[in-house]
Amino acid sequence: MSSQNTEPPEGIEHPRVIRSFVRRAGRTTAGQARAFEAFGPRFLIPFQPHPLDLHAAFGRAAPTVLEIGFGMGDATAHIAALKPETDFLCCEVHEPGVGALLKRIGEQGLTNIRIVAHDAVEVTNQMLTPDSLAGVHIFFPDPWHKLRHNKRRLVQPALVARLATRLAPGGYLHCATDWEPYAQQMLQVLSAEPTLRNTAEGFAPKPDYRPLTKFENRGLKLGHGVWDLVFRRI
Repeated sequence: MSSQNTEPPEGIEHPRVIRSFVRRAGRTTAGQARAFEAFGPRFLIPFQPHPLDLHAAFGRAAPTVLEIGFGMGDATAHIAALKPETDFLCCEVHEPGVGALLKRIGEQGLTNIRIVAHDAVEVTNQMLTPDSLAGVHIFFPDPWHKLRHNKRRLVQPALVARLATRLAPGGYLHCATDWEPYAQQMLQVLSAEPTLRNTAEGFAPKPDYRPLTKFENRGLKLGHGVWDLVFRRI
């Protein structure tokens, strides 16, 4: 069989991959840099274009939750401490955020977190196998407010369909946002995925394990809303 020509026609550029994130410039503090040196070798997992052995990565067999975009790691560390029986594979491309979570891991003595500092879409597609996850957390992803940027939003049908295949039956997908138009889009996209079922009539009550962030508390005091969605794999 002849190989397929993957080059675009002459004069046509390769299509750009639409990313849901931008690599923000940010200063890594001295404490975060020390955390990279002290804890990076144990808790950072390099991206690899083939399946990851989760049991080997964590040194045990336990339910694994994928967290996409953990920011500075506040909620991640809180939830990991609450759920020591669960492992958390966490993706973040912002280096100061990775350093901050490594610092929290050291300060709190957490052992059930591993970090992949890479695009979570590629991690999902290439490093995770079907039925391998107990849950997925997507908390406060960039809402890309402007209409022309809505296509950059992370929660889209293709990704949700792929995440659903990575969830074991009964596994859950938990999204949260403080931007109502994005919340409505999330609800529409998740409801349209045939392998997922909503655990609530519309939006869900905030699960106890998800902490209120400082930003969220400030917003609630100003009357801003926060919307949680929890769907389960059928």
